[in-house]
Amino acid sequence: MTWILYLTTVAIWGTTWLALKWQLGPTAIPYSIAGRFLLAAALLLGFLFLTRRVRLPRGPVLRLVLLQGVLLFCCNFLCFYQASHWLPSGLIAVIFSTSTLWNALAARLLLKRQVAPRVWYGALLGLAGLTALFWPQLANTAIQGPTLQGLGLALLGTLCFSTGNLLSARLQGLGATPLQTNGWGMLCGALLLLAGAQVTGIDYVPDPAARYWWALGYLALFGSVIGFTTYLMLVGRLGPERAAYTTVLFPVVALNLSVWFEGYHWTLWGLLGLCSVMGGNLLVFWRGQAPAWWQRIVMGRLLAR
Repeated sequence: MTWILYLTTVAIWGTTWLALKWQLGPTAIPYSIAGRFLLAAALLLGFLFLTRRVRLPRGPVLRLVLLQGVLLFCCNFLCFYQASHWLPSGLIAVIFSTSTLWNALAARLLLKRQVAPRVWYGALLGLAGLTALFWPQLANTAIQGPTLQGLGLALLGTLCFSTGNLLSARLQGLGATPLQTNGWGMLCGALLLLAGAQVTGIDYVPDPAARYWWALGYLALFGSVIGFTTYLMLVGRLGPERAAYTTVLFPVVALNLSVWFEGYHWTLWGLLGLCSVMGGNLLVFWRGQAPAWWQRIVMGRLLAR
């Protein structure tokens, strides 16, 4: 069962980046994001209502949920969608996978938690990996502008996501469950996006392409509801540190989809960069011994020899 949950989470979160790219078109970005999270919020809150577990956030929980909605379900996706204009979806997935490094750094700066030396080494590996991934573009001044804009927006979106994670941890400390806070946070983020689009005079133009609507449904149901649920089940079975190993694998899925659908070409720099980012994440998660699945598959075979 654990393997099914693990592979499901990796498969879903590794493919959402391509679905996100397929939403770029005549429909303005704020409406695409709002549509996704309105549908996802309806599914989550509807499930909680049917199971009689829905609760209205109040007091400090309400304030944190509103802020979480701004960061997790509004600003970060505005950055990711805009970055998708200039970068392949697989590269954005790799950048997003460095959120584990930013989580640790943000916890040190904002929560004054002690950061282990391996986290700093992991951060350096991640930074080196990103540099290697984008080195061909960075070395070519003719295309430097759009690439740097996409890289900057993807990093900004990742930082918003990491800050939102800290808020989520704070909310759980106040007794609020992730299903509750995410359902209400998605609703708040979607309503804020719709209000912002109306105030700034952005017209809604529906995308006639069937691919757009398939992507919307996939992102809402699989990316926002099922993927999140399977990840939470993994956290319950393995703990947050070991469950977070999913972030090491889904960039591989996303980059290979970019090869098939977006014309991305593997290069030596790209391969070295991906391995460096993955190595940095593994170093952050390391707790002195390999996870059980690694011990069974790899270590067991080595000992057998």
